[in-house]
Amino acid sequence: MENFTFYAPTYFVFGKDSENDTGNYVKRFGGTKVLIHFGGGSVVRSGLLDRVKKSLEASGISFVELGGVRPNPRSCLVYTGIDLCRKEHIDFILAVGGGSVIDSAKAIAAGAVYDGDFWDYYQGKPVEKALPVGTVLTIAAAGSEGSPDSVITKEDGMFKRGASGEALRPKFTVMNPALTQTLPAYQTACGITDIMAHLYERYLTNTSEVEVTDRVIEALLLTMVHEGPRVIVDPNNYQARANIMWAGMMAHNNCCGVGRTQDWTSHGIEHELSALYDCAHGAGLAVVMPAVFKYNLSHDVMRFAQVAVRVWGCQMDFAHPDVTARAGIEAFRSFLISIGMPKNFDELGAREADIQKLAQFCCYGDGASGTIGGFVQLTQDDVEKIYRMML
Repeated sequence: MENFTFYAPTYFVFGKDSENDTGNYVKRFGGTKVLIHFGGGSVVRSGLLDRVKKSLEASGISFVELGGVRPNPRSCLVYTGIDLCRKEHIDFILAVGGGSVIDSAKAIAAGAVYDGDFWDYYQGKPVEKALPVGTVLTIAAAGSEGSPDSVITKEDGMFKRGASGEALRPKFTVMNPALTQTLPAYQTACGITDIMAHLYERYLTNTSEVEVTDRVIEALLLTMVHEGPRVIVDPNNYQARANIMWAGMMAHNNCCGVGRTQDWTSHGIEHELSALYDCAHGAGLAVVMPAVFKYNLSHDVMRFAQVAVRVWGCQMDFAHPDVTARAGIEAFRSFLISIGMPKNFDELGAREADIQKLAQFCCYGDGASGTIGGFVQLTQDDVEKIYRMML
């Protein structure tokens, strides 16, 4: 295990009707004038936005609203939000929605107190200062409600990139699993896939002797394997929703990633797909991950075999551990398909003719270094081959 520091001070409020106290938490963390940031019409139609506003009013907190966040959130709305925060003298940002809304809110929070272009942070500049952010979570998926990370799509070139910094970690997060019960099955499955991706990206490590975090990751993966099918069959299963929601936060606040190197190859390769085709991030990951795992299998066969046995129930073939490892990858792929995820390029709406461009953008676009991956260093040629495995 490697040396690490870990500080995750987000205040979590979990349970039914917890959104009705949002105003108290904004006040607790110093907010006096709030930007409420949200996406489409679902938070309006469900009455959630009204409940949140009522709670803010009851706490004597003024607010302005900025809706319109799309999946794979765009830079143009971030710029609009930054201008609005400065004009209205906003001192707190409240994200009401899922990962896209929270990521957009974090970008606005960083940009509003920065003299330069907020995109500097998405090209590697650490985020050291930002307006405080709180969240009311509506989708269990991205884990942004507990993480210091944000991902935004830059419309000039359609580059999807991430930024990070402890200043972006939410001050509080309201988590009512009942708010996720109205999600379509496809969105729910995309969220489950994203959660599992966050776990696998940490599991694929070159650090030895990380038994504690290995076991935590395996437990959370097993939770997804158990609860995922239950919630697809019965969307109103509150307990299944609750377990998935808390697992989603644990998967990405980095309690599973401390003391070990991490990978993030699958995310890097998928970001080009969702940037170019606007497919759901989880759907893209469902196609990308099995291909990446098969391509990188020989780098550490026993790591893939270990998760195959411990999570997917595969029988260990000690004479041929690669057989066990491949069985685990196929079991994972079959699970994703069983909950409604796509299985190839065509089902994502992706085109073979774009593969070279996708690989080039992934490795060299918008200041990228030329290689990706923390588990295995991959070149543009490697990435092209992985994309072709998805056909």
